[in-house]
Amino acid sequence: MKGELPGGLDELLHDDCVFCSPVVFTPQKGKALTKLYLSAAGNTFNTTDNKVHQEGLVMSAESSFRYSKEVASGNHAVLEFESEIDGKYINGVDIITWDDDGKIIEFKVMVRPLQAVNMLHQKMQAMLEVMKK
Repeated sequence: MKGELPGGLDELLHDDCVFCSPVVFTPQKGKALTKLYLSAAGNTFNTTDNKVHQEGLVMSAESSFRYSKEVASGNHAVLEFESEIDGKYINGVDIITWDDDGKIIEFKVMVRPLQAVNMLHQKMQAMLEVMKK
């Protein structure tokens, strides 16, 4: 989730990238906000026991997060993912659009089932609070 390039998300994201969250009504605009949300998601899926500690994050060596399907056409890709947090199954898709230079211009996330959406909302909110400190 951090990207394959040495510059990570900074290299992958267009300055005007738009991030569409499954729990935030308004699209988040700009590289900084997109990077914040994608980093928080990466940390949420990879934190040991999926807990946020006051001292910071304790990262897990293993994560159950995995991409299970990929559909790509032109400058678009849909990546289906699966994971488990706190014993709850999470299934979703990342819908990614990039420009002709290979920079991501839109990153849209959809998640199911409803229990997973609600849990991720709470965990992402907690993670964003820790990351903003």
